[in-house]
Amino acid sequence: MDPFNSRFILNEKRWLWIDYDKGISIILVGYGHCFSILQYRGVNLADYPAFNYFGVFFFGFRMPLFFIVSGLLVARSLNKKKLKGYVSDRINNILYPLFVWGFLQVTLQLITAHFTHNTVTPVNYLNLLINPRETEQFWYLNALFFIGVIYAFLRAVVKLTPLMQVALGFILYSISAYLHIHVVSVHIFNTDFGFLTDVFEFYIFFAIGDLISKIALDEKNIQKFSSWKVFVPLLVIFVIIQYYFTELNLRPNPEEAYYVEHKLPFFFLLEALVGCTLSVSFSFLLQKHRTLTFLRIVGFHSLFIYCMQIIVMTIARTVFMSVLHITYVPALVLLVWSSGIILPIFFYNFCLKYNLWWLYTFRKPERQVEYMKATNIFSLKKA
Repeated sequence: MDPFNSRFILNEKRWLWIDYDKGISIILVGYGHCFSILQYRGVNLADYPAFNYFGVFFFGFRMPLFFIVSGLLVARSLNKKKLKGYVSDRINNILYPLFVWGFLQVTLQLITAHFTHNTVTPVNYLNLLINPRETEQFWYLNALFFIGVIYAFLRAVVKLTPLMQVALGFILYSISAYLHIHVVSVHIFNTDFGFLTDVFEFYIFFAIGDLISKIALDEKNIQKFSSWKVFVPLLVIFVIIQYYFTELNLRPNPEEAYYVEHKLPFFFLLEALVGCTLSVSFSFLLQKHRTLTFLRIVGFHSLFIYCMQIIVMTIARTVFMSVLHITYVPALVLLVWSSGIILPIFFYNFCLKYNLWWLYTFRKPERQVEYMKATNIFSLKKA
């Protein structure tokens, strides 16, 4: 029995710490999605302020970390596949699942609008591409695709070095900061500049990933990075910064996590980089000691989890609250949160076994499909 494809993943030749890192990130992202899905749904989260505090405390570095990890591999991909191959892979691995799962999620929201009283309209199909913040979590896939393609073009064709790209990223981040503070906040032209706002804000993190890639991916440096002498001081700095970050975020509105990101963007940049550095250091420690391997399984599936997490958590909330009548908040948080992590992994591997891989990619992942078909999971037959 291997419903999570664990043997295949654990035997793959991969940078283990990257999977650990992505596992940590998607679990924290899942917590944020869980909190928002339970909020204003008849659940009195205000009686448990620790849940909100925890979500805000770990809010700032979750998404920047994904961009840094993606940037780590851009140079190797370009060297191996060139620009055309790299862009083709981005379309296959990011843009395609964005459209498939974005279409499914918007469609389900439209169908259930009468019962859920959401404000989703058919325009959200178009927003998946031009204004993805209106489509909930799909802004990330949109930004990741466009940042990757733009960055790769500038690196391969214009020949901008990683350091020059970081400088460009800082300029773009500064423009994004200005827009958040002076333009978006007062709704000039009634727009938030669509997907460009996120491209400008997160480009620098992707560039930083490429800049540090030679150091971070060099196996000779594993011993240096997986040291408690590095981790412990980082942890102290992280806790201090996150404390002030959380206090600042909660001060204007106890339910708002974006205050620092939008109003104090350069403090957010510092907080995000410290948080990302700590997470990377912790991931190296996990790799060194080969512990908590379930995080590697989760990290390997992070993109597939992200694509369908909102759908799964919404269904889970409905089942637990309306069918099973569970109202105890800690239990609901744990059940919905874990459902949004575990069930997407289970469903993805089910799809591989029964030729539904096209829900995630237009290229058949041959080796994974063959492995899943060789197992006897999801089958009523006895082994």
